[in-house]
Amino acid sequence: MTGVDHAAQTARLEAAVPLRISDCLDVCDQANVIVVQPSATGRAAGGRPVWLGLVNDPEATEDIITWVRSGGPGVAPLPEILGLYAFTPPGRTANP
Repeated sequence: MTGVDHAAQTARLEAAVPLRISDCLDVCDQANVIVVQPSATGRAAGGRPVWLGLVNDPEATEDIITWVRSGGPGVAPLPEILGLYAFTPPGRTANP
């Protein structure tokens, strides 16, 4: 997306949480897309990956970092503000 400092967003996330970069997740209309994977504890508690789209401002990035540091999927509830970014990608079923 034009006007978004992708390098700064990536650097901020890399400095704060475990991160894996992918070139394409086939949902370009939702860019920037961040998929938050549950930790081992979160998976054991039933946590599933959460897809967040249109993450194009620093405040949203900080909200994601705060949530991941609080435990993320399966451990900490999805903050209401991040619910505005959550979506189900094509070909997948919604999180229960």
